[in-house]
Amino acid sequence: MPKLSSLCLAAGLAAGAAGAPAFAQTSGNDKQEDAMQNKGAAGPENAGSENAGSRIEDPNQWLEGVDDAKALAWVKGENARTEAELAATPEFKKLEGEIRAILDSDAKIPAVQKIGEYYYNFWKDKQHERGLWRRTTLAEYRKPDPQWETVLDIDALNAAEGAKWVWHGADCLKPPLPDRTPRRCLIALSPGGSDADTTREFDLTTKDWVKDGFHRKEAKGALGWIDQDTVYVYTDFGPGSMTSSGYPRVVKEWKRGTPIESATLVYEGKPEDMYIAAFHDNTPGYERDYVSRTIAFYNDELYLRGKDGKLAKIDVPNSVNKGVHKEWLTLELREPWSAGGKSYKAGSLLAARLDDFMAGKREFDVLFEPTDTTALTSFTWTKSHLVLNVLDDVKNKLSVLTPGKDGWKRGDFVGAPSFGTLVVDAVDDEDSDAVWLTATDFLTPTTLSLAEVGKAPDAKKPEVLKTMPTFFDASRDVIEQHFATSKDGTKVPYFIVHPKDMKLDGENPTLLYGYGGFEISLTPTYSGGIGKGWLERTHNGRGGVYVLANIRGGGEYGPRWHQAALKANRHKAYEDFAAVAQDLAARKITSAKRLGIQGGSNGGLLMGNMLTQYPELFGAVVVQVPLLDMKRYSHLLAGASWMAEYGDPDTADWSFIQTFSPYHLFDPAKTYPPTIFMTSTKDDRVHPGHARKMMAKMQAAGKDVRYYENIEGGHGGAANNAQQAHMNALAYTFLWKELSK
Repeated sequence: MPKLSSLCLAAGLAAGAAGAPAFAQTSGNDKQEDAMQNKGAAGPENAGSENAGSRIEDPNQWLEGVDDAKALAWVKGENARTEAELAATPEFKKLEGEIRAILDSDAKIPAVQKIGEYYYNFWKDKQHERGLWRRTTLAEYRKPDPQWETVLDIDALNAAEGAKWVWHGADCLKPPLPDRTPRRCLIALSPGGSDADTTREFDLTTKDWVKDGFHRKEAKGALGWIDQDTVYVYTDFGPGSMTSSGYPRVVKEWKRGTPIESATLVYEGKPEDMYIAAFHDNTPGYERDYVSRTIAFYNDELYLRGKDGKLAKIDVPNSVNKGVHKEWLTLELREPWSAGGKSYKAGSLLAARLDDFMAGKREFDVLFEPTDTTALTSFTWTKSHLVLNVLDDVKNKLSVLTPGKDGWKRGDFVGAPSFGTLVVDAVDDEDSDAVWLTATDFLTPTTLSLAEVGKAPDAKKPEVLKTMPTFFDASRDVIEQHFATSKDGTKVPYFIVHPKDMKLDGENPTLLYGYGGFEISLTPTYSGGIGKGWLERTHNGRGGVYVLANIRGGGEYGPRWHQAALKANRHKAYEDFAAVAQDLAARKITSAKRLGIQGGSNGGLLMGNMLTQYPELFGAVVVQVPLLDMKRYSHLLAGASWMAEYGDPDTADWSFIQTFSPYHLFDPAKTYPPTIFMTSTKDDRVHPGHARKMMAKMQAAGKDVRYYENIEGGHGGAANNAQQAHMNALAYTFLWKELSK
C-alpha cells in the first residue's frame, strides 16, 4: 500500500506540481508522465467560492468566468494572435510534428501494472489519441513487439457516447482467497481532462460496463472497493458535502443495488478541512479499513475503522506521513518528534508493528535518518523487503531493508545505475519480491528493468526489459552539477546539460526550469521534447543549454528544504532561482538576453515572481498553468487547500503574501522581458483566471506579452498528444524567437 496520508494530499496542487513538468517537457515515457498527472478533486465550473473579504477593485475580475461567453471570446482572440505570431511558419510545423512523433511513437516504453495474471498498460499514439487500456502476459511483454489485448478503447467510447473522456485510471478488486483474480474494476473518466471525473464499474471478463453497476456522477472524489458488493464513496452529495477547497467533506459506505442517496455515513469532516476519504486494505491476513482526514497539506489524521464503525486514531503528529504494509506501520517525519523516551530527526523514517503501536507501545526502528546532504525521496514495499530511494546531493541511491526476528538487515540494491533518476515500484507487493526499476537521465533514454529484491550480491543483475529509443542526438552534450550561492549564503544545486564544445562567452541560448514547492524534487529525466525542442536546435551554430534548478521549497534535501521557503519565507525560493540565473551569467554560460525560464503550476507562480521581481535577469519567460493573483487564490477552485504552503490572504498573512503576488507586484512603469502565458480552460485546480488577468494587465500597459489557452487538458495542459505537441512547440518557438535576437 502507498503512504496512506499521501493519498489525499496528492489530490491538491502537489499533484499539479508534479504535473507541471509533464506539461512543460515531453519525456516520451508513459509511466513518468502518467505519474505526473495525479487526480485531484471537483469544484465549481466557474470562479469558485467567494466571500466579501476576497473582493477588491479589479477591472479584470470578469475574466474569472471560466465559461463566460465574453471571457471565452477574449481567450479566442488572444489565441489567434499568438498562433499568428508563433505557429504560422514552416519551422513551427516541423517542430510540432517532431514532438508529436515522439509522443505518438510506438517505440515508447509501455509501462505496465500487474492486475491478476495480466499486465495492463494505458497507451496513446496517433491512432489512439485518447488511449487504449490493454493487457498482455509477462512472457509476451518480454518480447520486443508484444501482442496486446484491448480491454477498453477510449476513442471508441467517445465516438459511441459523443464525449471527450480522458482516462483517469482504474481500481481493480482482488477477491478473497483462494481465487484472487480481479474481475471488476472502478474506472475513472474525466470530461476533457478536468480533475472532476466520473466513476463507472467495469467487468474485466466481458470487457464491458456492468449494467446497473456502481456509478458516481461527475465531481471531485472517488469510489473505492470494500468488497465486491460494497464501496466507499466520497464525492459531491449536494450542498454542504464539499470542503471550502472543493473536495469531498463526507465519506459513505454504499451497497450494491441501492441508490447512492441511501449510502451510510462513515465520517464527516469540517467545511474548512481539505479532503475526506476512506479505503480498505484487503491484503490476506491484514484486512483493515481506514478513514483519512486531510485538514491541510502536511496536516492530516489517519484512523483505523473497526467492524463496528468506530474510529481509532493512529496517534502521531499530523505532519507525519503515515503508511501501513501488512503488520508494519511506517512514519515519515516532517518535524522532530520525541516518543518512548527517544527523539527523532525530521526527515527520518520509523517503523513499528501496527498492533503494538495501537496497544500503546512506542518502540521504533529507525530505517532512515537524514544527513546534511541526504534525504529520503521514496520507499517501496515488496512481499518481504523495503527498498529505500535516497537523494544524496540530488543523486539517487537505492538500498534494501529486510525485517526479521533480529531486527532489520540492510543491503545494497544490486545492479542499480549510479547516476540519474531511479524509480522503483513493486510488481505485486502481496505475492512477490520483484520490482520494476526505471532509470533515466537527461541524455540517456529511459530503461525499464525487472529485478528481484533481496538476492545475494552474486545474483543476476536486473533484467532490462525495455529501452526507450533515442529521440535526439545527445552525443554532443554533457551533464554537470553546480551549486549557486543564494542571498543568505545557502548553496543551491542545479543540473546543466550543454554542448561539450560550449564557449564561455555568455552567448549560449539557455533554458532554466524550476518548481520549488510542495516538497517536490526535480531530478534528471530523459525528455524527447526537450531534446528536439531545445538541446538539438541551434542558433548561430550554438546548441541550446538546459538547466534544472533544485531550489528551496522542493524536497531535494527533505522537509527542511521545503519548510525553508514556506509562507513568509517564500522569497527564499525566488532568491535561490535568481542565484542560479546569476551563477550561469557569472560562469559566462549565458547572459540575460540569452536566458529563458519556464515553469508551471507552483512553478508558474515562481515564473511570475521572476518576471516581476527580477526582470533584468531574463530574456524570455514561459508561464504555465500559474498562480498569480495571490489575494484571490484561496477563493478560486482548489486554492484554499494550499494555504499551508502560502498563507491565508484574508488574514494578517497578506502582509507577506503580497510580497510574492505577481498580479500585485506588476508595475506598468517597469520594463519586462517578453512573456507568454499558457493555461487550460478545463484546469479546475489552478484557475485559468490567474493567467487571463495577468495577461490583460500587462497587455493594457503595452508590454511584450502573448497568451494561449487550450480549451481542454485540465491542469496537465493538454488532453491528447496533438494538444501537448502544439503547446510545447509554441513554448519552444517563442523561446528561440526571443533568445536569438
